[in-house]
Amino acid sequence: MSTPFIHPSAVSSSLGNVPVDSVKDALHESERRFSAIVSSIPGLVFQMHMAEDGQVVFTYLSEGCEALLGIPAAALLKDAQTLFQAMEEHSASQFKQKLQKSARHHKRLDWEGRIWIADWQDMKWVNIRATVRDLGQGAVQWDGIMLNISQSKHEKQEIEQARRDLQALTAHIHQVKEQERVSIAREIHDDLGGNLTAMKLGLSTIIQQIEEGQPVNLEQANMLQAIIDQTFDAVHRISGNLRPNILDLGLVDALDWQVSQFKKQLSISAMFVTDCRDLECDPDQSMALFRICQEALSNIAKYSQADQVSVELSLVEQILVMKVSDNGVGIAPADKIKPNSFGLRGMQERAAALGGECQIVPNAQGSGTCIQVRVPLIAIAS
Repeated sequence: MSTPFIHPSAVSSSLGNVPVDSVKDALHESERRFSAIVSSIPGLVFQMHMAEDGQVVFTYLSEGCEALLGIPAAALLKDAQTLFQAMEEHSASQFKQKLQKSARHHKRLDWEGRIWIADWQDMKWVNIRATVRDLGQGAVQWDGIMLNISQSKHEKQEIEQARRDLQALTAHIHQVKEQERVSIAREIHDDLGGNLTAMKLGLSTIIQQIEEGQPVNLEQANMLQAIIDQTFDAVHRISGNLRPNILDLGLVDALDWQVSQFKKQLSISAMFVTDCRDLECDPDQSMALFRICQEALSNIAKYSQADQVSVELSLVEQILVMKVSDNGVGIAPADKIKPNSFGLRGMQERAAALGGECQIVPNAQGSGTCIQVRVPLIAIAS
């Protein structure tokens, strides 16, 4: 296919009275260079004309035509409408508008849209950029390039989706924090505040009895002692919800306790297995893994219908691996990407914050689900 960009008359006029053979050699060399440049471009180089009546035709297409569009160059040279017909409806309408605007104002053509590749059953994102020239008598010509931008488009969409997910997760975390604050404030007001008020009234009565020389009511003193015990219990409960005291004993003991509590509350088979009883890791890492396990067990209790649960903790080449497995109904792939699946995303975010990953996979032992967390071990700072 010859290139329309260089015409023999243009070459001969620029060379003056140079012999014809030299002109041909110069033309062939120019064409060779042009072909070499075009072949190295990762896309489709084209030349397109629009006549005064608005009819569009391609006068040149590089060899990348079929690889990019799934349309043979001969078919597109014969009928430019083949390209418009392959475009997604909105993209085709937008392209025609930009084409008319570029022709009318002699401004650069810049468009991107979707093209359906019928032979491959695939939708591609394509970018078209071209400079425009006025050919006179209402006709214009575009010299440009088409590029496949599907990958960058998909990556951009994934980034935008990740940003939306992060915003939703952040909003959810703020909402949970506010709910936790309200809950803690209510507990402090109702439990601690109520108990302190009762103790104050009881002590006032006892002080009055002492001042008046009356015997102290033993029953009332015992009641005050019971209220003090209740207050201690409330303090332990509230502080335990904020940070479980069991974590002071280390991650292994904390997970062991968590599994035993889960087993006691739900009356189902649950076991904790580890090969690193003497493990020592950073408190923040212990807290994160404890919370991931807590969330995983909570999901099992709510949704899995399982009767067997296991939590495994192992250390493999300075990588902490925690697996929470069940034999329940499993989790559908669609459930993993639900907009409101904050529990699952929260586990993955906690693992990512530790430089690791959290995977949700089918249970290798059969039915059910396995939450697998892998994070680099963070040693306790000396």
